[in-house]
Amino acid sequence: MMKQLLSAVMGNRHEREMKKLRPLVEEIHRHEARLKDLSDEEIQGQTARLRERIAERAGTVKTEMEQVRGAKHDCADPVEREKLEERFHLLEREYKKAVAAAADEILPEAFATVREACRRLLGSKFMVTGHEMTWDMVPYDVQLLGGIVLHRGRIAEMATGEGKTLVATLPLYLNALAGHGSHLVTVNNYLARRDSQWMGHLYGWLGLTVGCIDDTEPSSPARRAAYRADITYGTNNEFGFDYLRDNMVFTLEQRVQREHWYAIVDEVDSILVDEARTPLIISGPVGHAEDDKYAQYNRQVAELVRRQTAVVNTLIAEAERMNQDGKLPEEAAVRLYQAQLGMPKNKKLLKLMNEPGIKVAVQKMELAYIGDRKLPTKQQQHRDLEEALYYVLDEKGHSVHLTDKGHHALSPDDPELFLVPDISEAVHRIEKDPDLSPQDRVTRRREVEGEYAAKSEKLHIIHKLLQAHSLYEKEVDYLVQDGQVLIVDEYTGRVLPGRRWADGLHQAVEAKEGVTVKGETQTLATITLQNFFRMYAKLAGMTGTAETEEQEFYSIYGLEVNVIPTNKPVRRADRPDRIYRTRREKYNAVVDEVERLHQVSLPVLIGTTSVDVSETLSKMLRRAGLKHEVLNAKYHQREAEIVAGAGQAGAITIATNMAGRGTDIKLGAGVTEARRWKEPANGKEVEQEEVGGLHIIGTERHESRRIDRQLRGRSGRQGDPGSSLFFLSLEDDLMRLFGTDRIARYMEKSGAEEGEVITGKLVTAAIETAQKRVELQNFQQRKRLLEYDDVMNQQREVIYSLRLFALERGEEIKAEARRMIGSALEHVVSSQLAGLDQPEDWDRPALHAALQLQLLLI
Repeated sequence: MMKQLLSAVMGNRHEREMKKLRPLVEEIHRHEARLKDLSDEEIQGQTARLRERIAERAGTVKTEMEQVRGAKHDCADPVEREKLEERFHLLEREYKKAVAAAADEILPEAFATVREACRRLLGSKFMVTGHEMTWDMVPYDVQLLGGIVLHRGRIAEMATGEGKTLVATLPLYLNALAGHGSHLVTVNNYLARRDSQWMGHLYGWLGLTVGCIDDTEPSSPARRAAYRADITYGTNNEFGFDYLRDNMVFTLEQRVQREHWYAIVDEVDSILVDEARTPLIISGPVGHAEDDKYAQYNRQVAELVRRQTAVVNTLIAEAERMNQDGKLPEEAAVRLYQAQLGMPKNKKLLKLMNEPGIKVAVQKMELAYIGDRKLPTKQQQHRDLEEALYYVLDEKGHSVHLTDKGHHALSPDDPELFLVPDISEAVHRIEKDPDLSPQDRVTRRREVEGEYAAKSEKLHIIHKLLQAHSLYEKEVDYLVQDGQVLIVDEYTGRVLPGRRWADGLHQAVEAKEGVTVKGETQTLATITLQNFFRMYAKLAGMTGTAETEEQEFYSIYGLEVNVIPTNKPVRRADRPDRIYRTRREKYNAVVDEVERLHQVSLPVLIGTTSVDVSETLSKMLRRAGLKHEVLNAKYHQREAEIVAGAGQAGAITIATNMAGRGTDIKLGAGVTEARRWKEPANGKEVEQEEVGGLHIIGTERHESRRIDRQLRGRSGRQGDPGSSLFFLSLEDDLMRLFGTDRIARYMEKSGAEEGEVITGKLVTAAIETAQKRVELQNFQQRKRLLEYDDVMNQQREVIYSLRLFALERGEEIKAEARRMIGSALEHVVSSQLAGLDQPEDWDRPALHAALQLQLLLI
């Protein structure tokens, strides 16, 4: 209560932060008033003048830093070189502080220069991706606030349509003046090309050079030139892959990147949160180009899935026979719980779970089983529930494990197949066997390791095939086009060309779909996005939705989030969720709502979570005679065209997740006006009114609240009217997997009939609780990935620094290699001869064996 009272009087934290920045905005305006009287040439000359001011402030430190760098390069003594390295890093930190202080000092004048340049360019024409455009933008005050936040190395949360593309020009210009390059990181190459040409019109007028790495070939002179530009645009993947490629080259001239000075990450939540679970990997082939082992075992696994389906259908049929007058005996609840363990998305099961009392009964059985309580029925009292199944699925953990019954079905003639030996114990026995010579020990160890590897590989292939068949859905998780399996990004709905699931999963999906199974690859270089972006001296980000993830941004990247106010008040009406029992009822309600809005010529954007759902709704709209456009992974080539028309009167657009689309939906003429129509009610016609603008219809809540907010944010840009409404069902994955039993009980108490809608604060709160639970789970996954990569990162930094030293110093790396080999030999010998001072006490055969095993000396 006290916190709410203080917020009402003093404003929330973000409002107080913006209040502190207002004096800077006023100072920008004072400089702007002075610059208005200058000629175009004088405004353009501001760039060189501001560069000089930064150079003066940091020039002394930079000169000394360059001297130390040269001395370090010429130094042959490793000890002295290490001292020079420490001195260089100290000076480097001082230089960055000096540049930062100078940039803070000139910020008002630099921002005023950019704003005045925008005003001078009004009405000028230029080409962007082959289309003529007219410059029509001058930053608003709230955009100046966003620019200040970005310059300070924070995340600016700005609503859709508030002009983040223009906001980024302010800090990019300021931070590029130091001469080390500023990077703008986007989510796709179309935006990188578009924005580099669009904003390049402004930068070029001010005398800065602009590059776009997505217009160039990797490791080419053109890409090197793009990185040497004052401001460089590109996608997060290409920036990261160029870093890895630079540390795989054989000459210094092949390296393209320079230091990582300043970067703004557009759609920062999509890149630093959603994509952070997948590391960047450069792979190379291992063996043959094709891998037939997956196809070889695929038939067995497919047969196992068929058997499991038959078992689950039998369990459901038995439960239905036991269900009398809506009273579900515990024995029937056990069978339904078993069916849920074996095939949670079985259509018969999902339909049955929506009947009154059944879901609650099954959830009670699940709690009893998880709590390790003895099951009540005689038939199941001494048997494990999983024994009736061939495998058990964990949808939440996205994993699957075989039961004993599954083991026997896959390998009836070899019961030992699924018993992997303890290799460490076997190797220990070999090493301690006094009857074996050192050479025999090496031979036996390799035999044991070979047997272990062969068995492990077979089990691994079977497990990945099982995952592919039971957990990965076509047109949800992936598409099959031109004989290839293409991954669909779960957050943006885009196809990820060139990306493959790791650890054999992609080969398993290829075998499942009957396309050519490409060979396994080996990792040549890898880095997580978290560790790549943490290399920048200063990092900033912008998005429409960051506040819900601010804890993760701060704990991993040290980034604070500031919410920037909108230029005009938001007029969008966010309506309460409508919840139905089944997906069929939900989709019918969606079509009815779309038809109603279309009749009054209002544009509608339907957001879906997968390609499959967008295709289903498209068929239903066609049957209803409603013309529409579909934007998903299959039709992404027409993205710009589809988005451009989505705001016209009567337009209907179905789109997979709109995260990171980067294109505003602009409303057509007359769409902002309210619409009236007459509707029959209580036997007479009653006039109704609907707000104008773009109407958003969500067909499912996403695992992350941010994605829902991104979809809502497509409506109501720059003070336009609009509305958003989500249609949900109890069969939705989020509700089914993470919804609490309170939702099921509430639905039963409400006594909802076929097609009847349910709303209520309790259900809405339960949905948000489920989303928070999933967000926390995903955060923990990303955190664990980063913890593992942090260990690798230390080694990566050592190896890459040695590699760079080798490129710079050539032959001198041999001396460094000899020193390292000597250190390793000393460690092996000292550990073997510990406590043995006299040579006659040494166990020379044991020392010889240790050197053979650890250093592969034969």
